[in-house]
Amino acid sequence: MQYGITSPAGWHPRLLAVLISTALSPAFAATGDAAKPAKEDTITVSATPESAFRSGGDELVPAYLDGQVANGARLGLLGEQEASNVPFNIIGYTAKMIEDQQATTLSDVIRNDATVQAVRGYGNFAESYRIRGFQLDSDDISFGGLYGVLPRQIVATNVAERVEVIKGSNAFLNGVPPGGSGVGGSINVEPKRADSEPLTRVGVDYGSDSQIGTSLDAGRRFGDSDQFGVRVNVLHREGETAVDKEKARTTLATVGLDYKGERLRSSLDAGWQKSSMHNGRISVGVGAATEIPEVPDNTDNYSQKWVYSDMSTRFAALRGEYDVLDNWTFYGGIGGNNTDERGEYSTPKLLDDEGNASLTRLGTRYVADSFSGMTGIRGKFATGAIGHSVNLGYSGVYRKTRAAYTMSGSANTINIYDPTTIGYPATLYSGGNMDDPNDRSRTRTSGISVSDTLSALDERVLLTVGARRQDVTVRNYDYQGAETPETRFDAFKVTPVYGLVVKPWEHVSFYANHIEALQPGPTASSLASNSGQVVGIVQSKQNEVGVKMDFGRVGGTLALFEIKKPVGMIDDNNVYGLYGEQRSRGMELNVFGEPVYGVRLLGSALWMKPELSKTAGGANDGNDAVGVPRYAVTMGGEWDLPWVQNLTARGTVIRTGSQYVNATNTMKLDSWTRLDLGVRYSTKVNDQTLTWRANVENVTNEKYWAAVDDSGTYITQGDPRTLKLSMSVDF
Repeated sequence: MQYGITSPAGWHPRLLAVLISTALSPAFAATGDAAKPAKEDTITVSATPESAFRSGGDELVPAYLDGQVANGARLGLLGEQEASNVPFNIIGYTAKMIEDQQATTLSDVIRNDATVQAVRGYGNFAESYRIRGFQLDSDDISFGGLYGVLPRQIVATNVAERVEVIKGSNAFLNGVPPGGSGVGGSINVEPKRADSEPLTRVGVDYGSDSQIGTSLDAGRRFGDSDQFGVRVNVLHREGETAVDKEKARTTLATVGLDYKGERLRSSLDAGWQKSSMHNGRISVGVGAATEIPEVPDNTDNYSQKWVYSDMSTRFAALRGEYDVLDNWTFYGGIGGNNTDERGEYSTPKLLDDEGNASLTRLGTRYVADSFSGMTGIRGKFATGAIGHSVNLGYSGVYRKTRAAYTMSGSANTINIYDPTTIGYPATLYSGGNMDDPNDRSRTRTSGISVSDTLSALDERVLLTVGARRQDVTVRNYDYQGAETPETRFDAFKVTPVYGLVVKPWEHVSFYANHIEALQPGPTASSLASNSGQVVGIVQSKQNEVGVKMDFGRVGGTLALFEIKKPVGMIDDNNVYGLYGEQRSRGMELNVFGEPVYGVRLLGSALWMKPELSKTAGGANDGNDAVGVPRYAVTMGGEWDLPWVQNLTARGTVIRTGSQYVNATNTMKLDSWTRLDLGVRYSTKVNDQTLTWRANVENVTNEKYWAAVDDSGTYITQGDPRTLKLSMSVDF
């Protein structure tokens, strides 16, 4: 069996030069006058002008003047909202920022936000996250407000016009995602739309060590009033990464259609993504180690050549809204995806403190079908001096999974500092049929929400009240497809929301909220008297206060929050239940804007105490939660160099505090710092805009353990120094 990604031998940075030369040859065939320095370009923002922005719908909040962020985001059933008008901490990262930083996946984007921590999946290559100290799985990221649409594990950024972050619990806004994560916040991706100006952009890119990519981004509007739009994105990238012998490949094709009428607005997005990782460096299992091992060399690969992951996803979403009256709008949307994953995984599990580790091979086949929908009505009216913005909505998501596995024994050993190659281990255990896997789970979450935002004093005071009835149904099956009735789960909860915004001055707003998160409860372990029982819906509660500022050239938010999440444990009577608690209490700061012309800032910081309480016998009371640093700081900036027109330098510093690996707090990962630097230059030749970008990630080649999973089972090594180059031409 062949597991490696095949690519032309000797792929090298020289190939990038050849591709660039080929792409530029028509442009450089022009006269010498065309190559004269172009006038300085102004930033073009693709969002709707601020004067035309209508909150509550699918229109994107306008990008801030620097073009890197949008001071707002989609709030589930409440639609797109400006941050200053809502009692929640939200921010959106734009396609411009994504392109300028050469961010290829969502993980590359969210590292700009100190509140969001990137974490590796459980024994695989998935990108997952922590927001305010709580897990957010890659399966639980929404697309245009709909769960169950985007590809799982890794999402290419070419699909995204915005990557929006809601910091804090949000069950009322978004419901319960199919994976049941997201207690501390959520991430939403907004699709690209055709702009008023025609776009045809062709790009090529290179990444260490031999990653070569090419892309197309094209958009057009049609009709007497440009009411019809088409946006197409195509990407192919493959080659060896900066880690020795690790090969990755991504292919993506998407199309977005939209209609903007006087009363009717609709859109259809469809896409296909296939991603592969072969011989990928995976996490390291803590195993029997009594101390955190020294970090191996940055480019070392302790994986095996038969380790791989191949994943293909087809996805689509249809949305629409209709103004039945000037102030009343019906809205709705449906979406879904089909995912097929095959993989062979093997995580080194430490046997001692010297780097010796055992290897067990796990082969998987995973197939999932998801379907989601939402519908509702929103409107505005007044009762005397009080204005009302009301919303009644329904949303739900259904997911069916099928799976099978094969597994070897753990007799094979390696050393992570001097890894050796072992043969493909024989299968000792298996479950299900790898060619035609049986059902493993069916999950349905649905709910009805109602809310009213009352406004007074020319909307300087806004009070939001609402409630959501959330139903959760879970069915689980063994690998032969037979239902396991002891894990059957049907439950509902009613969750409230209260929020207040006060604007004492034009540029300042204070806010406060109480909102909750809901998720299916954990299953009692085999050691408990109620083994196999799902212990109900976990209801986490958040309280938050903060202040938001927008002075035209600079904006930001300062927030204080507390989230309490019940945690499962076995009590003195040997019964498993939600008796423990994890509490995250902290402060967030984010700042963005262009304080002086040509200098742009994007920074954030988080200080937090992730405390365990009510633990078994009080043994771990007061300890820090696993994997959650007490502080994180990200500071980025750009400078338009005055002596060369259209030349911009940029940099980002990321600092993350230490993280405990176990609940007893006897082992922890050291704090770490990473520096990224970059430069870009644009010019015009024959009315074609050419943009070159170069970025170096982890400039100092810092060696560090980046994160640990929630259970304290796996630790993940940070990426080595990586060079990224790209060139794009707008025709």
